[in-house]
Amino acid sequence: MSVNKVILIGNVGKDPDVRYIENNVCVANFTLATTERGYTTQSGVQIPDKTEWHNIVAWRGLAEVAEKYVRKGTQLYIEGKIRTRSWEDQNKIRRYTTEIYVDNMELLGRRDSQATAAPAPAAQPQAQPQSYQAPANPGNAPLGGNSADDDLPF
Repeated sequence: MSVNKVILIGNVGKDPDVRYIENNVCVANFTLATTERGYTTQSGVQIPDKTEWHNIVAWRGLAEVAEKYVRKGTQLYIEGKIRTRSWEDQNKIRRYTTEIYVDNMELLGRRDSQATAAPAPAAQPQAQPQSYQAPANPGNAPLGGNSADDDLPF
């Protein structure tokens, strides 16, 4: 058995590069920065912040969401798979790149300095988080428990 799963929470490094390829399939590419905070050891040695840059690839509906709502500085939660590909450059040198192919993406917010730089256009619908409303509590029915007509989604 094997597993190829990545979970990242970070900030977008540049606006997504969105293209439509054959059969009108949308693909978005952008970078995501994740940072491990620095610290000071007990002996007084300062360890600086360490930032990793990830190449993100989103396809179809997720790419369209990225096109509409993701901008430089947006904080994202990403679930995906690691993919490595290679190609030959113009000098016939073999090159490699590692990318994260997105399976799930959630917008968490933007850094404060970017919040006013790229507002969503007024004509575009705003992404609304899914919410669950619990059924009404008829009379004095106990809340919770193992009721047979419990229609909670979990």
